Amino acid sequence: MLAKLTNEIEKKLQLIYQENYQPEYLEKMLACIANYTSKPHFPIATISEQNIYLITYGDSFYETGKAPLQTLHQFLETQVNDVITDVHLLPIFPYTSDDGFSVTDYTAIDSSLGDWKDVQALSNDFRIMLDFVANHISKSSKWFENYLNQKSPYSDFFIEKEADFDYRNVIRPRTSPLFHTYENGKALWSTFSEDQLDLNVRNIDCLVALTNVLLLYASKGATSIRLDAIGFLWKESGTTCMHLPETHEIISLWRVLIDALYPNLQIITETNVPHEENISYFGNGENEANLVYQFPLPPLVLHTMTTHDSKKLSEWARSISPVSETATYFNFLASHDGIGMRPATGILSPAEIDHLVQKTKQNGGQVSYKDNPDGTQSVYELNINYSEALQNKEEDVTEDLVIKKMIAAHAILFMLQGVPAIYYHSLVGSKNDYDGFETSGINRRINREKLEITQLNSELETNPYRNKIFSSLKELISIRRNHKAFSPFAKQQVIDFGSDVFALKREAADECIYGIVNVSCQKITKKLPCSGKNLLTDQTIEGEITLFPYEVIWLKEGTK
Repeated sequence: MLAKLTNEIEKKLQLIYQENYQPEYLEKMLACIANYTSKPHFPIATISEQNIYLITYGDSFYETGKAPLQTLHQFLETQVNDVITDVHLLPIFPYTSDDGFSVTDYTAIDSSLGDWKDVQALSNDFRIMLDFVANHISKSSKWFENYLNQKSPYSDFFIEKEADFDYRNVIRPRTSPLFHTYENGKALWSTFSEDQLDLNVRNIDCLVALTNVLLLYASKGATSIRLDAIGFLWKESGTTCMHLPETHEIISLWRVLIDALYPNLQIITETNVPHEENISYFGNGENEANLVYQFPLPPLVLHTMTTHDSKKLSEWARSISPVSETATYFNFLASHDGIGMRPATGILSPAEIDHLVQKTKQNGGQVSYKDNPDGTQSVYELNINYSEALQNKEEDVTEDLVIKKMIAAHAILFMLQGVPAIYYHSLVGSKNDYDGFETSGINRRINREKLEITQLNSELETNPYRNKIFSSLKELISIRRNHKAFSPFAKQQVIDFGSDVFALKREAADECIYGIVNVSCQKITKKLPCSGKNLLTDQTIEGEITLFPYEVIWLKEGTK
């Protein structure tokens, strides 16, 4: 096996570095993986309809006198161990800014959260996704300190400004400068902020160091590894410096290593870009990401539930088809970031996007912008709690309607082909955190509130809003996990019931389920495609059915 793996690694390195490739590059990479080939590898099960991800920070839940990772573990065990299988831990490493995405040490756990023993304990009961912030690192990191001191091999780990490099087409997700000047007088590439320095993977030692981090996370028990902002990794003069072939080849190299050393571990790429660019990270379906974020889904579901018109969502869903036996979609509605609007480009019109922008502002949210190469700015994301984003103030006038709308939106999430992921604030029925936003001045903090566990547990019982959302979502998940038609790889077909309904047919070998969602605030009547049992009520239904506002049915065909 080692001889075959060595040959594959060499081919990948040659594709990455082209004419600059040197035989020593292979030697350095082999020395890196030698640290992991001799270690025992725990078996990882393949993903199925059973898998549901929870997206959370390490300290999203806290209590006095206890490490937050332990509190998180306690919450998962006592409240959701029957519905959540996988836990996406947003960066849990020491950091200096950006709520964890400016890492100072890839190999340590932030002491304010706990330690590796806490992560190991969590991984014994739940599958764990770790965040790998591979594109950039904190200016307070040892790597940058060693660069400033010109200590080998770090002296070329960062990207210095070049007089003959054409930067005009570089895509930016921020309005901050592309370069900042540091204590050595050098202007260095910093895509996201002055504190987050892009790493120079043109240097083989830098790529080897990052590869070591990836394999370290796998060896520590990760069953999924998320490659944050990976599309920015390789820089080339005159290009957008996004999605370049070398970036894809690096991901493909990492897939080769993971498949060989940690079979069934999921590599997931995070690229908040238009759909066709996003799904390019599947490669040929077998050689890059196992999971790709469905970034168009959050704005499309929001548009659908806002306008009561499913046409755009249905049209997009028709383009979603099985990728391979090892690759599928990572579906979500909310996350630690805002609702990204770039992925909606080309799907929603400028007027439709602006409608969501104005609604977000009306509902107490914020809007973030990005710089374009021509000097203009455009909407980057909507910063708002998803349940608050969904509400139409003039129509959803009761709490019951707001709750039903939130459940309907998530029913769509759970119906779609792929693996569903739910953000912790969505699961527990949170609202906008105005204090967090106003205190920090950071738009994204409006949906990143930390929750005191005793108070939360009480509110999940006594607060009607939290209780109904939490219990209803758990019920939907429980039902979903028991049906093979909801496998991440099962067939999906969009069914046309009219624009006031979003409907999918999901099929496995011996099961067919119709997911039908009333996306309007009106009572409607529809003719069913078959008779069967509504899995949400256990009632057998046939012929016509009346759907109340935002009502959901999951109809299993032929069930008596």
